[in-house]
Amino acid sequence: MNRDANGTLIAFEGIDGAGKTTQVNLLADVFRAAGEPVRKSREPTDGPWGRKIRASAANGRMSVGDELHALTEDRKEHVRDVIAPVLARGETVILDRYFYSTIAYQGSTGGDTVAIAAQMLELFPVPDVVVLIDVPAEVGRARIQEGRGEKPNRFEEASNLRAVRAAFQALAKMHPNIMRVDGTQNVEAVRRDIMRGLIDGVLKRKYCAKGYGCDDPLLCAYRMTGACRWARLCRHAGL
Repeated sequence: MNRDANGTLIAFEGIDGAGKTTQVNLLADVFRAAGEPVRKSREPTDGPWGRKIRASAANGRMSVGDELHALTEDRKEHVRDVIAPVLARGETVILDRYFYSTIAYQGSTGGDTVAIAAQMLELFPVPDVVVLIDVPAEVGRARIQEGRGEKPNRFEEASNLRAVRAAFQALAKMHPNIMRVDGTQNVEAVRRDIMRGLIDGVLKRKYCAKGYGCDDPLLCAYRMTGACRWARLCRHAGL
């Protein structure tokens, strides 16, 4: 779905245990420190459809068709009630999972990835950028078990995670808005890689005070007077 809203939509994707939630929180902190209104959210949501999906992860996965239906209905409510209103105000939404997870996870269990992708792109706003934090399945499971102290659920079985990772990697080759980041590094190294990619890419395009682009950031009057939103984000990102 194309959108006319001026806001910025950033989605984080990757297998379970990749470190998405940590990086979502760190990025949101940068926006807040720079004085930029930002809304964090996640999928599945905490709404009725989202709760049904989470229960299926613990108690036995639904059929591919039922799962896709539940995810789609949950996302429709999420876009209507959260994402679209924030974007319409010209603000930023940072998502912990979005429809790329639906394509990857449902595709890994026998769904038609081409048809699912076409449906998602037609129904829902396309992110300005998707940050794919890429880790091997073994790393993801180890973080779930050792870092979180949790027992992996049915979505987090090693064979499933390997298939999902492969699906995400394939998506990254097909969609130019997906930015792959090596998630096996320490948290700060991952954060810096993400910030560099965003600062040099979508955030410069959308927040730089000069419509034609920043030709000399060191001698920019907007930057020196604190009038450039992009320069503020750079400063608080530590770049």
